[in-house]
Amino acid sequence: MSGAWGTSHASGTQARFAVYYAPSYASAWWQAGCAWLGRDAQTGDDCVRPQPPGLTRPLAALTDAPRRYGWHGTLVAPFSPGADIRQDDVLDAVRAWALTQQRFALPVEAATLGDFVALRPADAHGDARMREVAASALQALDTLRARPSAADVARRLAAPLSERQRALLLEWGYPYVFDEFRFHMTLSNSLADAAERTTLLAWWRQRTPELGPLAIDQAALFVEPAPGEPFMLWQRLPFRGEACRE
Repeated sequence: MSGAWGTSHASGTQARFAVYYAPSYASAWWQAGCAWLGRDAQTGDDCVRPQPPGLTRPLAALTDAPRRYGWHGTLVAPFSPGADIRQDDVLDAVRAWALTQQRFALPVEAATLGDFVALRPADAHGDARMREVAASALQALDTLRARPSAADVARRLAAPLSERQRALLLEWGYPYVFDEFRFHMTLSNSLADAAERTTLLAWWRQRTPELGPLAIDQAALFVEPAPGEPFMLWQRLPFRGEACRE
């Protein structure tokens, strides 16, 4: 299934691509996440947000950063394609990789990750399975990406990174891969106010059991059409096997 960003876009633009996990379009998880962020990244439509009780600010003020990226969990972080790589090359490679992956159900929980609120795997087994999926995607698709510029590398190296993360950045273009990867679906901006984090966390801890496990049954190819623009879900690419329960 394709989204609002169409195949008519020419290669050689400033578009960046990302390989994300996104719940299926018809699922309650997709509807809940898009409503929370106020935007459906597949259609480009705005969504009516909930307003968790106890917030002193509108939810929009607490979620504008993840709203730009759309409802997702990262598998391969945004990258610019190499000079000779067309958008159809990206699509074909991600489709082929997705067909090597087996579907499974992932129990999740809401948690605070530093100053953020996010969904994450509910146990170590789920965390390890998602790390395997992301590592497989990164290795399979590495030849698609342009190598980062010296300025991009310097910018990232200026952040507080461990020696391991610095080494991963230099080799793979991103510091949070392989053993440093932690699957999550971001639910908030970085929030200094602990009370706001607690309020958002309480809302999602009540909602998550109703929604059940995530069905890890597809990858989603997202596109940032130009620097700073909202990411759009371009193509959904199914994993192999029988549909798993959501």
